[in-house]
Amino acid sequence: MNFVRSAEIILVTGPTRSGKSEWAESLAMQSQKAIFYVPTAQMQAGDREWQDRIQRHIDRRPAAWQTCHAPFDLVAVFADCPSDCCLLIDSLGTWVANLLEQEDAHWDKVLEMLLAAIAEAQQDVILVAEETGWGVVPAYPLGRKFRDRLGDLIRKVGAIADRVYLVTGGYAVDLAQLGTRIN
Repeated sequence: MNFVRSAEIILVTGPTRSGKSEWAESLAMQSQKAIFYVPTAQMQAGDREWQDRIQRHIDRRPAAWQTCHAPFDLVAVFADCPSDCCLLIDSLGTWVANLLEQEDAHWDKVLEMLLAAIAEAQQDVILVAEETGWGVVPAYPLGRKFRDRLGDLIRKVGAIADRVYLVTGGYAVDLAQLGTRIN
């Protein structure tokens, strides 16, 4: 896919608790634009630990940031938010999990629409994604589907991103500067 865009696309990826959300937040602040934080998580009424995780993210964000919840329709965010802002989407893994039950043909269309929206965005876009494919292949089909869909999404977003950071052990490494694009 070849797209023309005028804004910057940044992908921040890494393992759990690596600091990727904090790094993405610092990049958003560096943009010096109005920031629209786009959480993909849904509040789970019976899951206190999940609620605490979400609350930690909320508490860390500056009050001036706008919040635009998008657990399902990320594409709408691009049309709903001003063109001169910075969108911080956290996270692609949670978004994939929210849509995991979709049939492959429908998922492929949703993925294509999202990639087009990102590539054509007028806003600066920072996307946070979890790396899940560095371990054992899941023993159950739904786990493999999640891992494969998220890995494919991260690779495709990385192919159109201007900067790609791997955050691990509290360090951010700019893969776009150090690596060679294979797509």
